[in-house]
Amino acid sequence: MDGRDWKRFLLPYEQAVEELKVKFKTLRGELKSREEYAPIEFVTGRVKKISSMLEKAKRLSVPMDQLESGIEDIAGIRIMCQFVEDINTLAEQIRERQDMTVLYEKDYITNKKPSGYRSYHIIIEYPVQTGLGMKRILAEIQIRTLAMNFWATIEHSLNYKYKEQLPDDVRARLSRAAEAAFILDQEMSNIRGEIVASQLMFEDNSNLVNRVLSNIQALYFYHRVREAAQFQLRFNEIWETEVGLSELAADLEAALSRAKKGDSN
Repeated sequence: MDGRDWKRFLLPYEQAVEELKVKFKTLRGELKSREEYAPIEFVTGRVKKISSMLEKAKRLSVPMDQLESGIEDIAGIRIMCQFVEDINTLAEQIRERQDMTVLYEKDYITNKKPSGYRSYHIIIEYPVQTGLGMKRILAEIQIRTLAMNFWATIEHSLNYKYKEQLPDDVRARLSRAAEAAFILDQEMSNIRGEIVASQLMFEDNSNLVNRVLSNIQALYFYHRVREAAQFQLRFNEIWETEVGLSELAADLEAALSRAKKGDSN
């Protein structure tokens, strides 16, 4: 092993992971704010531990002076999606981005690993602006469904326990579990329209409630205390059934518009 400063070596990768997490979380938030469907459920990231990196370099016969080009997943981002179809959508969005360059892709969903592992991997080149200038590093983006991620997490833990030498019975059970997870993903895809419609309905209602409550508070700000109290009573009455919420929101917005103009009528 060479005597390099490993902490300094990993700094650009740590920076890349944090930046990429923010970018994909921001993408999700932006789509949600526009009331569009977001293919991203949540995002995690990590920098490979030094021990894991060295073990992989040894397994792949990567020389120590070629770690930056020979180990592609020192920086790793994992994006979870609800549906298999979301993976393709997100992969296409990544290909179109200007702030990273896709080098190649590995489809372990269509071509699952013998263990049953399924995931979509994208190797990118990402520019990091460091104190010493711009540095291009390799990073891996893994895109999975929630079911795929659950299975992969369990497999990783078992491989760690058995030091990559899983007993045959455990391996067989894991394989069956992988197929069960994939069947679940397929079933969820079959009713995707119903699920997405329900989620959008819930979000629309939640946004409407937030808007109503915010506008009631705004009336207090304009010293329309009695009017605000009346709207609060109306909201309390319809909260249980949610019938008439849209009408209440419209009346509130009209009242707030009058308040802003100083109209007491």
